[in-house]
Amino acid sequence: MTKLLLSVHVLAAILAIGPITVAASMFPRYVKPPPEGATAIGTDERDPRTAAFLHRICRGYTVVGIAVPAFGLATGLQMGVLTDAWLLISVVLTALAAALLLMAILPGQERLLGEPAEAGSGAATRSAAVRLAMVTGIFNLLWATVVVLMIVRPGSTTGV
Repeated sequence: MTKLLLSVHVLAAILAIGPITVAASMFPRYVKPPPEGATAIGTDERDPRTAAFLHRICRGYTVVGIAVPAFGLATGLQMGVLTDAWLLISVVLTALAAALLLMAILPGQERLLGEPAEAGSGAATRSAAVRLAMVTGIFNLLWATVVVLMIVRPGSTTGV
């Protein structure tokens, strides 16, 4: 049963968290206007339809992503490691990543999608997109840290 739970946990992480990290990382590029004075062909990557699509991916996979900690806790319970430090740290980092996603990334994307593309708003939109990219980077670093903790598992008996 442990192997099944662990397999579902890992697959859910790959299939749910992976698309969120990629779509959230790509979003700022498609929502922000080009720098002032950029006139060369191909420099304007702002595409509201692509940005909206990336936001829908983030929102949709957030719901599916609930399976990751659910199966992770079930696996930890089955393995008897719920009180191990590496798992507790992973749970805290996962909660921080979820909070960033729900309270900063998704609302930030919605705000940027709702901003009109009128003249004069380019600098503010660019600034908000840069801040969103930074928060998304922190979100991705939290997940990368959780993955490393899950693989290394300090104090594990795997001999690694």
